[in-house]
Amino acid sequence: MLKGFRDFILRGNVVDLAVAVVIGTAFGAVVTAFTKGIIMQFVAAIVKTPDFDNLAFYLNATPIKYGPFLTATLNFLIIAGVIYFFVVVPLNYMMERRKRGEPVAAPSTKVCGQCLSEIPLGASRCKFCGQPVA
Repeated sequence: MLKGFRDFILRGNVVDLAVAVVIGTAFGAVVTAFTKGIIMQFVAAIVKTPDFDNLAFYLNATPIKYGPFLTATLNFLIIAGVIYFFVVVPLNYMMERRKRGEPVAAPSTKVCGQCLSEIPLGASRCKFCGQPVA
């Protein structure tokens, strides 16, 4: 039982996922600090309030606080924008630029005319239907 658990933990995908979670958490802290410390300060300068947490309307003398929802929504949109424009767009640009330099690989398989399965180029018979292939 412990051997199976050890094999599961040491499998590459689990370790990769653990590393991704740790890096994602650290990156999330950076993006949150950037959003609260810089971007939200610009918003506060424009609308003359640092956050919207105190906004509410009253219904039968009961406060309905929509301010925290508005602040969270604005934070989400800002964080999504920061991640998109500062991470996704540059990464896509770099990947596209890198991809342009790679030559197109020659095909290593061909399609059987009888059963339409993919077989190696050097095969003289289809391994699925047994028909001769040209």
